[in-house]
Amino acid sequence: MKTLMILVLTSLLGISQATAHGNSMTGNASWYGPGFHGKRTASGERFNQNASTCAHRTLRFGTTVKLVNLRNNRTAHCRINDRGPYSGGRAIDVSKAVAQQLGMISSGTARVKIIIL
Repeated sequence: MKTLMILVLTSLLGISQATAHGNSMTGNASWYGPGFHGKRTASGERFNQNASTCAHRTLRFGTTVKLVNLRNNRTAHCRINDRGPYSGGRAIDVSKAVAQQLGMISSGTARVKIIIL
């Protein structure tokens, strides 16, 4: 049921590059930081680029996910506290701290597996 719900939501939201399987999905990640540091997120808390947080269009605030960078197999855990990404073809936006853990600072984006914990 959860898989069907994720597939329906990703289809409705136009996430064409994300694929869902059970409690996980694969898609493109990007990171955001300095320009948003200290501003309010969609959940109401202040964004901290040094915290392990991320933005997703549909997952509930407070949900913890494990991200796996499919290029280098580096992993990170983060908590959903914002909505987005609003850039086409992206499944998740991560804080600068998470991007550093995943080794994607210089590239700006990475193909990731998102595992819902």
